[in-house]
Amino acid sequence: MEFDKPVIGGPCWAELGTTDLEAAQRFYTEVFGWRAEPDPRQELRGYAIAFVGEAAVAGLGPLYRPSQPVAWNVSFAVADAETATNKVTDAGGTVIRGPLEVLDEGRLTVALDPSGAAFQMWQAGQFAGAGLFNAPGSLGWVELATRDIKRARDFYTEVFGWSVNASEWYTQWGMHGGEFGGMTRIGDRYPPDMPPHWLPYFAVEDVDATTGVAVTAGARTLLEPSSVADGPRIAVLRDPQGAAFGVYQAGQEG
Repeated sequence: MEFDKPVIGGPCWAELGTTDLEAAQRFYTEVFGWRAEPDPRQELRGYAIAFVGEAAVAGLGPLYRPSQPVAWNVSFAVADAETATNKVTDAGGTVIRGPLEVLDEGRLTVALDPSGAAFQMWQAGQFAGAGLFNAPGSLGWVELATRDIKRARDFYTEVFGWSVNASEWYTQWGMHGGEFGGMTRIGDRYPPDMPPHWLPYFAVEDVDATTGVAVTAGARTLLEPSSVADGPRIAVLRDPQGAAFGVYQAGQEG
């Protein structure tokens, strides 16, 4: 990711929704060295902020409805949640929740793109998003997996104004001349019932070592550590509660 702070239109936060907050905090603390601090406000139901040093890097929260899958969710920064939410519906997406006030922290919208991939939009109040990107333990790349590349490209460029750098094999998303994420087609290497989704990648010092720690802590490996042609070394894992996430070698971000 070629940004070092939240940028309007770009990813600003990664947030886990899980069935076991305490277990998730133990797992990710072991894997990334995070320090998790639960928010004491009852309205947030134990939501915890994960820190690397003094910088907030991710959120760990409960599921808010029975149908919500255990998953990592990616939030994109917007200047005005109302306007952005209207753009989602105009472009063919579906609004699940919001815009809603999250105390004095900001305004949140949860939405689905036309293929059904969930994402979030965040209008900053007192909280702008992650305070660190690309460093070990922090968010460094976000990737959409979908079966309809063209429709997804049309949708996200209309909603967020992203630039597109596409090859035959991969699409990269950008803002203001900097790239922050990509898009891949759900094909034969995915399970047949795999739904479209956004996947966050966190930077680590050593992909192979982190994968080993995660597996020992109860994770499953979905993509073994491997080096991407002209790209970073990566792996994709599923945590003990079922949420998928990626890791990549710090210093090799796009």
